[in-house]
Amino acid sequence: MAKIRPFKGLRFNTEKAGKIEELVCPPYDVVSPAERDELVSRNRYNMINLELPVGENKYSKAGELYSSWLRDGVLKQDEKPSIYVYEEEFTVKGVTRKIKGIITRVFLEPFSKGVVLPHEETLSKAKADRFELMKATGCNFSQIYSLYSDSDGSIFAHIDGLSAGKPDICFTDKVGVTHRLWTLDDEDVLAYFERAFEGKQLFIADGHHRYETALNYRQKLIDDGFVKTDEDDANYVMMMLVDLENAGLVVFPTHRIIKGLPEFDKEAIISAVKKDFEVKKLDYKDDLEGILALHADGKAFVMCFKDAPYLVVLKNAEAVKKAIPEKCDAYRSLDVAVLHSVILEPIFKIDRENMAKQINLTYTRDIDEAVNGVKSGSYQCAFILNPTKVSEIKDVALANEKMPQKSTYFYPKIITGLVINKII
Repeated sequence: MAKIRPFKGLRFNTEKAGKIEELVCPPYDVVSPAERDELVSRNRYNMINLELPVGENKYSKAGELYSSWLRDGVLKQDEKPSIYVYEEEFTVKGVTRKIKGIITRVFLEPFSKGVVLPHEETLSKAKADRFELMKATGCNFSQIYSLYSDSDGSIFAHIDGLSAGKPDICFTDKVGVTHRLWTLDDEDVLAYFERAFEGKQLFIADGHHRYETALNYRQKLIDDGFVKTDEDDANYVMMMLVDLENAGLVVFPTHRIIKGLPEFDKEAIISAVKKDFEVKKLDYKDDLEGILALHADGKAFVMCFKDAPYLVVLKNAEAVKKAIPEKCDAYRSLDVAVLHSVILEPIFKIDRENMAKQINLTYTRDIDEAVNGVKSGSYQCAFILNPTKVSEIKDVALANEKMPQKSTYFYPKIITGLVINKII
């Protein structure tokens, strides 16, 4: 099962680079061009320069910049192998929550081994981008976010006890998330965690592209003769490990937006949907999110058109089995799987290739963006979804299935730049 290892993390030398809150950044895939510019203007050493390079020869320039930061002491490597306790404190809908786990190295295993399990499909373009960056820098700049089962709470109790004191790093970012980091380098403590995870499976929550890229990069290093044994550092990837039962876990839904379909007939769509779903007309003055939450245990969506939204609830489960007979029950129970296979593909004629290329289907986590876009006529239709449950993610992964892209959005994102994993 999972094999973890402490490591000498690379960290910003704040005496040289400035305040840590000016140096960290969100993961590359949620940073807009405008936000990237703002991060760079905040501090020229901001991690976004390495995590999301831009311009011509961007990967080689990132490699050169990384080397200069090492040379100039902007980045310094810890003297002792360590595991890092990381906590995020945040507020969602007026409720304050906390997520706490450990940042460590995890031995790279192919998905077929059943040790590290994915739950979501990936895109080749994103993997190619991360691969080129890893080749140029030899680093993991951001952690893969993974979950493990800790039903008796023993591992979390250990983590919580070891981080009861003042953190090494503590700051609150501009969206109100407080980040804390503790460094653990006691050999007995490190040995405890290595033993504790020997029997664990890990479920990737966020970072599928980065994990698959790390597997490909490790293979390249093997082919090039840099990796000769299982003990080489390149056999490991940096992960943030959080227990599945953590009360602070929050998964946001990703809503679907339809645009640019050459033939779009609202009444024909509603008629077709009624074959397998109960359809009830709502009003945009209604609490759409609240109404949908009442159907969290069923397969339900809010389907939005320019003039009105409609509550759509599955009434014919056999339609799902007929649409995707090759899939397991765990997969067929997903709202997003039902939406894609029973509505978007057969009725809207948006096939999987179309979805992957985002030709007529795009995504948003913002209900207002989806609704207002439809009402203004910018979009033809939108589907508002309930969030995927953490238990569903686990069940799909254990069944060796993968959800459609953009099925989950764990909040908040793990910040990038607190710890870097130097591979070679």
